[in-house]
Amino acid sequence: MPTVIRAADAVRHTWGDEEAGFVEDWIYVSSQLIHTIVFGLPPGGAFRHSESFRTVFAADELLYVLQGTLVLANPETGEVVRAETGESVFFRRDTWHHGFSYGDEPLRVLEYFAPPPATGTSGAYAQTRPYLEESVYAVDGVVGALADARPPGGSFHVLRGEDSVWRLDRGVLVGLLVSTEHLTVGTLTVPAGQSGQEESHDGEELLYARGGELHVEAAGVEATLQPGDAFLVPAGVTHRYAATDAGVAEAVFGVAPSYAPPA
Repeated sequence: MPTVIRAADAVRHTWGDEEAGFVEDWIYVSSQLIHTIVFGLPPGGAFRHSESFRTVFAADELLYVLQGTLVLANPETGEVVRAETGESVFFRRDTWHHGFSYGDEPLRVLEYFAPPPATGTSGAYAQTRPYLEESVYAVDGVVGALADARPPGGSFHVLRGEDSVWRLDRGVLVGLLVSTEHLTVGTLTVPAGQSGQEESHDGEELLYARGGELHVEAAGVEATLQPGDAFLVPAGVTHRYAATDAGVAEAVFGVAPSYAPPA
């Protein structure tokens, strides 16, 4: 059934070990369809990998920076990208990744992951992959040759506001960041005092409130979300969003596996 998840109710979990580093997780949902957490690192903190904690999974992942500066590296290829608050990094399955906090404030990242760990795509899958013995953090061949052309795109895709594909979905402004066969992630904006029309998706949705006061109704369950709160909408359930008179309401959403309306 539709479920309100207040920021204070997210399940705390510590990932990692001495070699990989330790990451604080706040788990909002981990179902058979979607996995959504917020993870955090202190300023200057990092995670890498170890024999027990391998960071290569069989899932699409989108990392949305809520606070701080995220530097993400592919230790297999040397590719390194940087994302600031409000920006995202997307990558597909079998992508090794290490994360570093390069801001003056703690790093907080909203992560959408599908297919979810419940289907065997995370730790169990990672143990089947060849172990990466050596990590590299730079792409060879650019020193002395980085003039008019940049290296071709690699495994990471940094997404900024201007990269959104905008659409007006039943009175709500939606900015799609990524949409694959496994996962759709985007932002939504509702003007103060306005309400969208009812909608539904073939997949399960986890909505994470970012700003203002967002009111959600789904199958008789109603809640007003503050920043950091979330709302889980089961697949096929009709729901709608509204903003209170307090101001514009903004959120990030992820739907897995399909954003399309039920057939």
